[in-house]
Amino acid sequence: MARTEKFNVGLVQMSCVDHTATNMDKAVALIRQAAQRGAQVICTQELFRSLYFCQTQDLQLFDLAETIPGSSTEVFGRLAKELGVVLVVSLFEKRAAGIYHNTAAVLDADGALLGVYRKMHIPDDPLYFEKYYFTPGDLGFKAFDTRFGRLGVLICWDQWYPEAARLTAMQDVSVLFYPTAIGWHPREKAEFGEAQVSAWQTMQRSHAIANGVYVAAVNRVGHEGATGGGIEFFGSSFICDPFGRVLEQAGRREEEILIAEIDPAQQEITRRNWPFFRDRRIEYYGPLTKRFGD
Repeated sequence: MARTEKFNVGLVQMSCVDHTATNMDKAVALIRQAAQRGAQVICTQELFRSLYFCQTQDLQLFDLAETIPGSSTEVFGRLAKELGVVLVVSLFEKRAAGIYHNTAAVLDADGALLGVYRKMHIPDDPLYFEKYYFTPGDLGFKAFDTRFGRLGVLICWDQWYPEAARLTAMQDVSVLFYPTAIGWHPREKAEFGEAQVSAWQTMQRSHAIANGVYVAAVNRVGHEGATGGGIEFFGSSFICDPFGRVLEQAGRREEEILIAEIDPAQQEITRRNWPFFRDRRIEYYGPLTKRFGD
């Protein structure tokens, strides 16, 4: 039976340094603050344990990866149980020698590891050399039944693909979480910066509208990389409702915690008025499995 109780989600937007223990301690402290403010499901940004290391191709950086279950899931499992909250944490997963994933682990409010989602779409752009580090996910699009609600998790580059949002939403989730690491190349900011932020938010708000779900996207902040180059992460984390209305939004430079209420009744009302799932012509969608055209 679908859940009808409201619950609160929290997003932790933070800057990172070149010291994993410091980043872990900060994330734990911010999660505690989010729980104190009433968040019941709390999500970190993408790869929060370190600087965004995909700006370069370096064999030594594979040492940042960890197994799941592992040390981080042990820490966050204990924290989830202590606080009575669900945690969605983004980790660099070592699956086996030579096989690494960009992974989100979901821990229930009793500390149990419910499972993982492995990032499906892997980018390869200047300063985003993720194909060098990450094997594409092979678990498909997943939903997680937690103490407070049924959740879907996608990761960063996945957010540009309507297929990913649709296939996850079709599993009757209330909210899609998008842990993210996206920013500006400083030399492009003046010309394209505003358009890039707008496109990023518009795309995810469209997933909320098209699928009748809440969307919670959490980005990092701060400049990382070479002076005069690197990436300036633009924050702007936000939570929107199934109508695409932004409920809470963070700034572009500050570390912030966002809290918003998820109301399954609002999801029901929106889908009754915009019955997109009802009107889908699934018998004609076979060509979506082709790369392009005929």
